[in-house]
Amino acid sequence: MKITRIAIHQVDLPLKEGSYSWSTQSFSAFDSTVVIIHTDSGLTGVGEVCPLGPSYLPAYAEGARTGLAQIAAGLIGEDPLQLGRINQRMDELLKGHPYVKSAIDMACWDLLGKATEQPVYNLLGGLLQDKVTLFKVISRQAPEAMAAKLADYQRQGFHQFQMKVGAGAGQDIERIFAVSEVLASGNVLAADANTGWKQHEAIRVVKAIRDVDIYIEQPCLSYEECLAVRRHTDHPFILDECMDDLRVLMRGYQDSAMDVINLKVSRVGGLTRARQFRDLCVSLGITMTIEDSWGGEIATSALAHLAHSTPQGFHFQSSAFHEYHSLKIADGGPVISDGYMTASSAPGLGVTPDMAVLGKPLHVIGA
Repeated sequence: MKITRIAIHQVDLPLKEGSYSWSTQSFSAFDSTVVIIHTDSGLTGVGEVCPLGPSYLPAYAEGARTGLAQIAAGLIGEDPLQLGRINQRMDELLKGHPYVKSAIDMACWDLLGKATEQPVYNLLGGLLQDKVTLFKVISRQAPEAMAAKLADYQRQGFHQFQMKVGAGAGQDIERIFAVSEVLASGNVLAADANTGWKQHEAIRVVKAIRDVDIYIEQPCLSYEECLAVRRHTDHPFILDECMDDLRVLMRGYQDSAMDVINLKVSRVGGLTRARQFRDLCVSLGITMTIEDSWGGEIATSALAHLAHSTPQGFHFQSSAFHEYHSLKIADGGPVISDGYMTASSAPGLGVTPDMAVLGKPLHVIGA
């Protein structure tokens, strides 16, 4: 099988609730990029990358498309089923920028599944979980509004939650107390600062809420600041934004810097490298949230397949991004029910992009 053409599409994903706010940032829609790889066999593979705005991670939507256009010509004629070769070739064509490569890698896994008539979760390790535990994000708002939102999500059947904080220690303490007071017994809550606190603010927060049953997620920008906060609290600790390669993961393990890590597919460069990250975490005994920076049905399907193939004891939770949008970009996305999602068992990722929604590609490389 050979790659004959790569099409790059752009689509905006508007939020059902009007906006999504965390730390000091807020957006009403996210700019997503969909890649469709065509082959001489007639099979096509689809991938998606959706950075969470331009200043959350070192990734942005226009950069994804520019980078994809840069590397796509060098992939024409390559066998998309040779995933190691594809990733090696992308690294030769563009140094760094793993998020750019994620959509290509994802589309090649989709093709591998279709070519072998297997769902991607079988190829990533097998179906180790029949359904994937979800968490629901409580966007940053006033304390009482966030508490009301959590109560509503609990009525919808969700049991795990991530509340957004990081916009000021004083009000964040109020937010945490307000939301935790309506958390049902047995449910799980995390306060995610998305790097938004300074070290002294984070230490102030964890001391003020020392008796609240809650996880603390990525309080500060750097690994070193987060480690300092970790040493001032006995709350279970999640590291996310700083977990961007295997060296940092090993350092965190050696320092006992976290109890859980958040593994984002596009941040590490796609499913190939996310599987490496996942398998090392399992070997080290580290539990994972498995998700991505953002996305529609395509990106959500990819992370769902990775989660399905992860041992249940090492999977903390995942996010179903497509349920937050008012626009559907593909058929066959994961089905959501009672706080869980289930990926399609069809070959590949099991999703079919809606070309009427995606429209004409911005770039077409190849024949």
